[in-house]
Amino acid sequence: MRQGISALFTRLCLLAALTSATAPAVAQDAPAPELKLSLPGLSGYAPTQGETPLATGASGEVTLEAKLTEDAPELSRGLVWRVFKPEPAADGKLPLVAQGQGGTSAFSLEPGSYLVHAAFGRAGATKRITVGATPSRETFVLDAGGLKLDAILSGGVRIPPAKLRFSIYEAAEDPDGDRALIIPNVSPNTVVRLNAGTYHVVSTYGAVNAVIRSDIRVEAGKLTEATVEHRAAQLTMKLVRDAGGEAIADTSWSVLTGSGDPVRENVGAFASMVLAEGDYTVIAKNRERIYQRDFTVVAGRNQDVEVIAAEDLVPTRDAASKAQIVD
Repeated sequence: MRQGISALFTRLCLLAALTSATAPAVAQDAPAPELKLSLPGLSGYAPTQGETPLATGASGEVTLEAKLTEDAPELSRGLVWRVFKPEPAADGKLPLVAQGQGGTSAFSLEPGSYLVHAAFGRAGATKRITVGATPSRETFVLDAGGLKLDAILSGGVRIPPAKLRFSIYEAAEDPDGDRALIIPNVSPNTVVRLNAGTYHVVSTYGAVNAVIRSDIRVEAGKLTEATVEHRAAQLTMKLVRDAGGEAIADTSWSVLTGSGDPVRENVGAFASMVLAEGDYTVIAKNRERIYQRDFTVVAGRNQDVEVIAAEDLVPTRDAASKAQIVD
């Protein structure tokens, strides 16, 4: 009997010890009801495949270079690169996604199709490219050259650069006989970069009618230098009471061609202008009196034209050295 009680007591003690040892573990496995955990699901991750990075903004590198001709070396400066998406935006324009300048340039772009424009001065070329995951290189052949313009007077006399300007037009005329203007107001001896082809060049000496037009061809990979000859002269007109006298102020001037077409008007003691060679008539008005003189412009011969305000002169159009009074 005593042994049975002892064995029962031993079992109860062992059961109590097991209960006290496992109780803390049960408490840790059951979190408190008010604690809420938010853990990301495994579906948001993926194992790394080889060397591919996990970044989502993958891009490819493309290197752009340009040459004047197929056999020419690549240009190291002077280029302007513009990269566009090929689809127009809501405003109808192609979105510009990248640009650069200098020579050969590298761009990191998302894989896809793009339109690239390479500009070299007024020369340029546009090309559609495709960017992939691997680096690539695109070459643009501009088929372009340079044009340098100058002008002289008859006999090789130099023209002051400040009085000389050039405008470059397309050679082809539209249905109305007009040409598209490419570059206005080009200074002499300035190198202009253009695509190969023929251009219509207008040289203007002064600001009146000394104009020379010519068609000039630009060769790819070459500098074309062209010099035109102006047949014109610088004229200074003044109204005087006697030959060699002082100019009379507050004089209004009108210059007409030999056929009577108006060329230029001016106000002041002097009327200075560049005129193409030919016959002209100058009319000076002062104090409600009008004086007139015919004169001839000789190419390359600058001169002063005096109109004498003498009322006793015989009115005649044949006396080019005298004035005619018109009341």
